[in-house]
Amino acid sequence: MGHELTHRYTHVETGLVENVVIRRTTDTETYPSGWKYTLHLGTLQDLTLVRYDNAHEDTKGHELHTAAGDADVEFPGMEELIVEFWASADEYWDTVGGNPPRPY
Repeated sequence: MGHELTHRYTHVETGLVENVVIRRTTDTETYPSGWKYTLHLGTLQDLTLVRYDNAHEDTKGHELHTAAGDADVEFPGMEELIVEFWASADEYWDTVGGNPPRPY
């Protein structure tokens, strides 16, 4: 089963870390969406602020993790999800004056 890396970056600034890893996958039994991804923004003290992932897509689906807790989410497609993640992450980056160099 193959995984083709499509995006990967990590940006650390002003106490926050943004880490994005997106892979296309042919392992549709484990990842029915055809994607394996982690879209993470957190603090350097290991507090997750916003993280979308599908680490257990075959059993748990797509998830949103925040400091307030976890929730199952619908998967709108990879492009829509990354835009949603960046919009949520920007609320935190704007607060601390950060500016991650994203590939968009």
